[in-house]
Amino acid sequence: MARQPILTAEEKVFGYELLFRDGVQNCFRHSDPDAAARSTLDSSLLLGLDVLCHGRYAFINCHRDLLLNDYVTLLPAKQTVLEILETVELDSTILAACKNLREAGYLIALDDFVGNDPREALVDMADLIKVDLLGTTREQCADLVKRLGPRHRMVAEKVETREQFQWTREMGFAYFQGFFFREPEVLTTHDIPANRLNYVLMLQVVSQPELNLRKIEDLIKGEVSICYRLLRYLNSAAFGFTHEIHSVRHALGLLGEREIRRWVRLVATLGAGQYACSEVLFSALARARFCELLGPKLPHGGSDLFLLGLMSMMDVILNSRMEDVLEKVPLEPQIKDALLSRPSPLRDIYRLMLAQESGEWQGVSELATHFRLTTHEIADAHWQGMQWAREVGRS
Repeated sequence: MARQPILTAEEKVFGYELLFRDGVQNCFRHSDPDAAARSTLDSSLLLGLDVLCHGRYAFINCHRDLLLNDYVTLLPAKQTVLEILETVELDSTILAACKNLREAGYLIALDDFVGNDPREALVDMADLIKVDLLGTTREQCADLVKRLGPRHRMVAEKVETREQFQWTREMGFAYFQGFFFREPEVLTTHDIPANRLNYVLMLQVVSQPELNLRKIEDLIKGEVSICYRLLRYLNSAAFGFTHEIHSVRHALGLLGEREIRRWVRLVATLGAGQYACSEVLFSALARARFCELLGPKLPHGGSDLFLLGLMSMMDVILNSRMEDVLEKVPLEPQIKDALLSRPSPLRDIYRLMLAQESGEWQGVSELATHFRLTTHEIADAHWQGMQWAREVGRS
């Protein structure tokens, strides 16, 4: 499975579109879209929408077979949006099936909708209309919003930049899908907001070759929310300490150097992102854990792969340029180069992380072969990373 978030105008997660995966090779070259849709449904049931979507809506791609055989009724109506794809040919049976599903409480979305769309007969039945920006001009988007916006929730797809997000929001789109939230809005000073500078200082301290425990302790004590969060983590069952931890110094004394670095980075990231989109923080945590889990199976020269994944979203979390973030945090050159898309021995690991996250199965397949990994190993690490990030986010 892969998923892509659908966000509100306030950049809160409204739902996730779930993407089919049945082994990298099979998915990428799958010749039966109905079988692919059934596999998506099967995986959704197996993994659970609560884990995949955190209680938000699940957008399921629906081909003809899925609609006519009542497969989707296995999913909860109150949490499921049925995306009717542009390849579905309308006839009386499809119209009747959609009518029954809507009456049962499912939301209906029309995917890749265009002017003079052959699914026009479904418009009155639809709740959401999705418009692909790559296949539609700005004028055509405006026409669709003007005509359909008053009665439907409009979703802009393939929103790749902050500028696109801004003009589609101003135009009247209600929801947005794409990678725009990963693009930082460049500040005129290119500086990190002052109220988050302490978090960057914490990342600086734990990235030094020699740990200064007293400085770490002082920084943690200076941020009440981070102090509280760190103590909660360390008191959790994940560490299995037999006695409760009563102070920051006590906690640091019990942890080894590796765990101090790891968890201070974690809480600093969460603190820095307290005003960021929840999906950004979730992605940063899931990426970090994914890279860490694959670390023993990948050549990385001893580099901290957890840090590579975590820092990959720091420009968005801090609303600053990656170049400016990396100037303030003394990371090893291999990690910096990978994050800045420069030649690096870690670059392919970074590419694998992005490809698995976004469902670029051909890229995953090629990199799996390069690293002599199975697709199952990669998918399992991705799944475990998502679960871990979800649990951390609850703490």
